[in-house]
Amino acid sequence: MLVWRGKVPGVSSPLSLGTFVKQVTTSIPTRFRPHRIATKTLTTTKVLNSSYFETLNPLQKQQISLYVDALLQWNQKMNLTAVTKADEVMERHVGDSLAMIPPIQSSYIAHCDSSCNDISLVDVGSGPGLPGLILAIACPSWKITLLESMNKRCIFLEHAVSLTGLSNVQVVRGRAENLGQNIGFREVFDVAVARAVAEMRILAEYCLPLVRVGGLFLAAKGHDPQEEVRNAERAIQLMGASVLQLCSVESHSPYGQRTAIVCLKDRPTPRKYPRDPGTPAQSPL
Repeated sequence: MLVWRGKVPGVSSPLSLGTFVKQVTTSIPTRFRPHRIATKTLTTTKVLNSSYFETLNPLQKQQISLYVDALLQWNQKMNLTAVTKADEVMERHVGDSLAMIPPIQSSYIAHCDSSCNDISLVDVGSGPGLPGLILAIACPSWKITLLESMNKRCIFLEHAVSLTGLSNVQVVRGRAENLGQNIGFREVFDVAVARAVAEMRILAEYCLPLVRVGGLFLAAKGHDPQEEVRNAERAIQLMGASVLQLCSVESHSPYGQRTAIVCLKDRPTPRKYPRDPGTPAQSPL
């Protein structure tokens, strides 16, 4: 099922978020430190400076405000997030989602031989649209697919896309294992992302079959994912990819550092992957 939404809502005056934005702008991650995998150790290569929320225009900030309000309202009827306050949604969800943009951009430009202006990106296990819907707001030239298996979450996603007026988003209801074997989705995306879905060796089988050869897979993880990455190396290699780098994101929030694990796909995924629905989680590679 594909659901497309259009129409960007008009904005009659500059957005004023008041105290809400003041809380937001102090919580967005400010520094990114990419690391390359060298055998079993990590080595710092460079620092990327970012304060991404402040770069958004008034319309984008309004779209994020509308999304956060809708998320909290719908959360009273269905379980979309454990967070119940707007400033915490901004800090824990919106901030983490925006933090993925610099690693995507820098890795794509450096390793995919292309500009990152027209990226096609799939958010696997999107849930309430994190990070995919936030990426769609912040990067309107990207074509975003929100892949979610639960119907009630898809209904919320369709509502959020319509409410924010996004025209660069499609909502797809289905399982990654099925979509990965579907010719219309298999190896067609430039980038796949996943946040708070599963451990890396399971995510690799969910996400990498959807990524074209020469594309990227990014997983948002906690502050110290090195053991999880080592455990997933075999699964990542079986999917036709390798770990490119770990990008550490230092946040001013009380939740501390986050890490974006970046994988580069350099060969096709064998046809037998992904396996049947449920199998990757029950029997990780």
